[in-house]
Amino acid sequence: MGIESTVKPHRSATINRLRRIEGQVRGVASMVENDRYCIDILHQVQAVKAALAKVESGILKDHAACCVADAIASGDPAAQRGKFAELVDLFEKVKR
Repeated sequence: MGIESTVKPHRSATINRLRRIEGQVRGVASMVENDRYCIDILHQVQAVKAALAKVESGILKDHAACCVADAIASGDPAAQRGKFAELVDLFEKVKR
């Protein structure tokens, strides 16, 4: 089983998860439109944030398993530094 065959099921699961999140966000918008109780809305916003964090984590794991692993396996120091720099930049943005 190659990398390609393991990535596609992850991609499909990620897309499905994002579509569920899209529905959750529409639900939150509806709650706001219908003047629902603020705490109920905030609970749903927290659920959306947690779901997005899970998607982010999955994509990061896939990136490490494919893109970063390929750069390491290539033996190309420039490619390795480039992938490492991407990750450092990402983590710096998260800290802001």
